[in-house]
Amino acid sequence: MNLLLFLFLCALKGIYGQGSTTEDPLTTVGANITSLGVRPSIKLGYALLLILGFGVFSVVVAIAFNLVRKKVYHDSDNVDTAFDAGGNVSIGLTATTIVSQWTWSATLLQSSTVASKYGISGPFWYGAGATIQILMFATLSIQLKTKAPGAKTFLQVIRARFGKNAHIVFCVFACVTNLVVMVSLLLAGTSVMTSLVEGLSLELACLIMAAVIGSYTLIGGLGATFYVSYFNTSLIFAMIMLLVIEVYYNPSGRESNPLGSANVIYSYLNQTKGPDGNTENSYLTFLSSGGALFGVINIIGNFGTVFCDQSYWQSSVAAKPVQGVWGFIAGGLTWFAIPFTLATTMGLSYLALGTLRGAPLLSPADVDKGLVPPVVAQVLLQESGEYVLLLLILMAVMSTGSAEIIAVASIIVYDIYQIYGLPFRRNFIEGNCILCNKALRKLDAEQQPDENGKVNHTSTTELYTMQKEVEVFEEDTCVCPPAYGCPDCAADHARRREFSDTNTEEPYRCPTHGKYRQYQDSLMRIKSWIILWLTMFTIPLILFCVGVGLNLGWVYLFTGVLIGCTVVPIALSVIWSRVTSVAMIAGVITGCVSGLTAWLIMASTYEGGLGDFLKNTGRELVMFVGNCCSIGVGGIVCIVVSLVTGKSKSDKAHEEWEKTRNIENPLHPWSLKYAEEFGIDTSTSTIWRPTQEEMAKIFRKARLIAIIVGLVLTVGLVIIWPSSMMSLVVLSETQFRMWTQFSQVWAFTAAVFIVTVPLVQEIYGIIKQVKQNRENAQKSSMGEDAHTVKSNGAYVHDQEQAIRKRSEQVEHHTAL
Repeated sequence: MNLLLFLFLCALKGIYGQGSTTEDPLTTVGANITSLGVRPSIKLGYALLLILGFGVFSVVVAIAFNLVRKKVYHDSDNVDTAFDAGGNVSIGLTATTIVSQWTWSATLLQSSTVASKYGISGPFWYGAGATIQILMFATLSIQLKTKAPGAKTFLQVIRARFGKNAHIVFCVFACVTNLVVMVSLLLAGTSVMTSLVEGLSLELACLIMAAVIGSYTLIGGLGATFYVSYFNTSLIFAMIMLLVIEVYYNPSGRESNPLGSANVIYSYLNQTKGPDGNTENSYLTFLSSGGALFGVINIIGNFGTVFCDQSYWQSSVAAKPVQGVWGFIAGGLTWFAIPFTLATTMGLSYLALGTLRGAPLLSPADVDKGLVPPVVAQVLLQESGEYVLLLLILMAVMSTGSAEIIAVASIIVYDIYQIYGLPFRRNFIEGNCILCNKALRKLDAEQQPDENGKVNHTSTTELYTMQKEVEVFEEDTCVCPPAYGCPDCAADHARRREFSDTNTEEPYRCPTHGKYRQYQDSLMRIKSWIILWLTMFTIPLILFCVGVGLNLGWVYLFTGVLIGCTVVPIALSVIWSRVTSVAMIAGVITGCVSGLTAWLIMASTYEGGLGDFLKNTGRELVMFVGNCCSIGVGGIVCIVVSLVTGKSKSDKAHEEWEKTRNIENPLHPWSLKYAEEFGIDTSTSTIWRPTQEEMAKIFRKARLIAIIVGLVLTVGLVIIWPSSMMSLVVLSETQFRMWTQFSQVWAFTAAVFIVTVPLVQEIYGIIKQVKQNRENAQKSSMGEDAHTVKSNGAYVHDQEQAIRKRSEQVEHHTAL
């Protein structure tokens, strides 16, 4: 088998030829001229003040977020809120967070690198090849929210469906994914910062980034990252528009800028010899074998870094199904503007400036480090350009870094510490009630329409009372009353709030939920320590990667080889009921081993073999083979084994998804989040749980939108659009000018959306909640039982007020 694989790879290499390496053709022009390079000229003191200022600003935003959630939304301070931000994030903030999470340092740097290698096709394939995953993830988002509404990580779904062994395997791959993303992020960040800032050492750069990322993440949790991401994303778009205006229009008439228009850039590009894989050796064509090859690698690798990265599932958890779908779609289309416009601007300017100079501005090694945008900014805008790039990288590191830290922390808290570290119950039986370790009773509402055609939903509290009175519960069936509406819990919260200004911690006294509340509070403390240690771990991690000689380009392309095998199994875990535990494990392991084997065999066929490891394993054809084998074998094995070992009966499907619907925190039932969608009367203690059929019916439209829009935009981005561009062969001057103007319009439209929509929606939400709080306060003063059904503690807050009011009345009566 290995021999056949080796012969196939050799044949493939012969077809593409030894010349398919990704050398910058400009490195052979004017070889006797020393590359310009990036000169560190920003003073260290100024850079530190700038970074410190943004760090302090982020901390202030995190504190402001906490105040808004506690004072306006009355969120309880618990571990779930720290990782889901209340579970009702708006479309605009979801889109903003997706944009900021997906805007790695590599997005700003590597996209311009591929533009400098392949011309106009490079920015497009970078953007399109990393946008379709976000668009298609919208489908997985609504599947997760409707089939496992209480899950906080995708690994919880895998554990509920496939058991311990599959859970451990995917925990490893999830952590590796976040590790690779952090390496890619920090390699780019340290490379640019040390290149631009005079006297900044690698160690100090690592320490600065760790401090900036960890500070506001520790204070505000996931919710703070949403607010900070808004400001970061807005600033990123502002900086990009500044660079675009300077390159194409030069409004201030800078003498250091020899470009100033698309026509000038075109004239220089037309004089430059492109790679052999481009039609007519032109940088102005979409007919580029190297660009297309990069596009395939980019698509495969980014599927892994989205589907297996907990940070994207976290964004899905933080929003309701409909908001999540539109948030991911809007976020994907908005993000596309960043690499597409920035790389078209900076990458092509790099080529034009190199032609003007008669030699490349950077050495091949510096190009692979991602220094194309910094050198162009330095040449065209001089010192101001350096600050612009420093701000761009700082924003990218802050946003993506904090999201990755939160993602890993959530995996450790929910899937490692609570399960294998220090669980609440040592002998807990999977599927039972976590409070009493007995079999759960059915919470789904009975489908019995009344005379008006409406379904009569029975209150779980009433159901518990009625069934307990007639003694229909068996000894091994859970009879725990719900935490929602529990008077003992309300009394606990009122008492703890009363003694909140003391240095002692008042214990919980509720006989049913008290112990579990104490355990949840301990998780909050553990969460803070995890975030701190994860942040500190990034320092030795990046120092090690730099020490062994890894560069941004190599890590970026290698990602798919390592984790592409997880894409199909993870997608099937929330879509297909027949997939089995054996299939999940077999798919990822065989896919990973096959990808790595093919990658190494292909690299060994080049001169120097594996002895010249980084050079030969980093070749794009080698990475292409590894990526394809990893995702292909992993997906095929998972599907085939599932068909052989899975069951196809529909009743088994219903039973399978019930496992995932039972994932929830009993203190914050997921059914409370859907009060508005299912018309639950918020003036009662009704907390019936919608059935699978109800969930599918109410969110059917959103699911169809996710599928149809995702497929249409995917086909448009990777098939229709590039095909139409290939028909033009080589762009004329007019076509090139229209191409650059189109990229500018897309960026401007995206900037307007991402700056205005999240801000307006968040302000509107706060005003609406303040009005509702006033109405509730007025009803409470009139003696009515005013509360709102929420999973974030708002009902308990109103109960506390009612209990405190009754206590004051009793004391007053006693005094009289």
